Amino acid sequence: MKKNQHVTPHPDGGWQVKGGGNERATVRTNTQAQAIARATEIARNQRSEVVIHRQKGQFRDKNSYGNDPFPPKG
Repeated sequence: MKKNQHVTPHPDGGWQVKGGGNERATVRTNTQAQAIARATEIARNQRSEVVIHRQKGQFRDKNSYGNDPFPPKG
């Protein structure tokens, strides 16, 4: 099953990658950039999306690595 990968702050410091709906982190890193890189690898393998959150949890960005039904032209 394809799960979106969420990059969020870890409660104990650093950043984490969590599959959508999971309670436990898949990966914990020191920086957000490291977490985004790891989440991107996972999302490419699963053909899912990476959802990036800010330090306080707000939505920041979203990248799709799946089969988009309406890809943009150009």
